[in-house]
Amino acid sequence: MADADLDPTRLLIVYYSRSGSVEALATAAAQAAREAGAEIRMRRPREVVDAAVMAKVDGWTESAARQNALYEAPTHEDAEWADAILFGTPSYFGAMATELKNYLDLLGPQWKRGALAGKVGGAFAAASWPHGGSEVVTLSLYAPMAHLGMVILPTGYTDAAMLEAGSPYGASAIVGKENRPPRTEDLDAARHQGRRMVAIAGALIAAGEMPCRNGDSKA
Repeated sequence: MADADLDPTRLLIVYYSRSGSVEALATAAAQAAREAGAEIRMRRPREVVDAAVMAKVDGWTESAARQNALYEAPTHEDAEWADAILFGTPSYFGAMATELKNYLDLLGPQWKRGALAGKVGGAFAAASWPHGGSEVVTLSLYAPMAHLGMVILPTGYTDAAMLEAGSPYGASAIVGKENRPPRTEDLDAARHQGRRMVAIAGALIAAGEMPCRNGDSKA
């Protein structure tokens, strides 16, 4: 059983953001989780297209370079280190970013060994329009989490912030065609999600129900 004072809850946030909107949600969740006493790793999967393709979209190259300088690419070790993993993505035609899907697809060895079983999982998203797929893509991330044996944690309406923004499935933002920054209400929902991830993961650790802490996984 972990001592929360000596061995803080470990939260991994794996997000993909092209314009910075999802990054802002990830940063808000990380800040709140850190204030709640967690140890945080923020990771950004790398692009799967070449520089020529990126150059066709205004600002993509520059935004990617800035974010990649701040955040390492996620690894298998990051996933095994974490007690909780929060995934963030824009909605592209109602689906997650290919870059995030690529990372999930590479977790086969962890699935085979049950190395992520029992870890807490959550998701958040951003979309351009109110019906742009943010809820659909958040729910779609529940499927790989289930295959990995994670404890899926929705936000529900467990805080007043969730009555103003996001969805019961996870924090979200509607950013328009101009990729506006998330609203204060959107960031509040992300902060609540970060705190909730830490609280539930910490409770599972304290109860001895986190296999990766008990040496019960097949890793």
